[in-house]
Amino acid sequence: MKAVIDEVISRLWSGDESLIRIPEICDATGVNYGSVYHHFGSREGVIDAAYNELFSELVQHDIDELSHASEESADFDEFLLRVQPLIGMLSAGEDRRRSRAMRARIVAAALTRPELGELIGATESRLTAELRDVMVMGQDRGFVRKDVSAWSLAVMVQAIVFGRVLDDVTSSPIEQEDWDFTMVTLFQSAILSGDAQDL
Repeated sequence: MKAVIDEVISRLWSGDESLIRIPEICDATGVNYGSVYHHFGSREGVIDAAYNELFSELVQHDIDELSHASEESADFDEFLLRVQPLIGMLSAGEDRRRSRAMRARIVAAALTRPELGELIGATESRLTAELRDVMVMGQDRGFVRKDVSAWSLAVMVQAIVFGRVLDDVTSSPIEQEDWDFTMVTLFQSAILSGDAQDL
């Protein structure tokens, strides 16, 4: 069924979900039509599963990058050197714009479809818990401030990335340089431990 999910994800990136036809997915993957419906229950079930997998992939990438920065840094200075470029990476470029738009699209769909809402809700809880664990690791190593809950920090990081969607649709978007400076400033004051405040 992974081939089916991957094919649906590819089509979600290139068009609206209303254009997805299960017979075409079966032809493209060689998976039996009956098997698809047996496994997913319906066309909507296939699309929901693909949305859930895609949502997880998009968020997991950010978590992995932040986790590597914390795990692989020998000291606070190295952590700063690794994290600051990541802050820009989280919101810069056309690929990131497309990713943000897709995440917004998935959340919007989940708000009106109960089955998808349950899937995305469980996935978001798992991903936030993983990001919280990254923050706890940073706190334990002295990189991340301890006076703010790790869960709140995990939600804030996601909110910053997701919130950029608003700027994506405005007719007068902020300059990337201004955004990067603001994010570095916010990150240093809200997330990094007190050792970073003067940097």
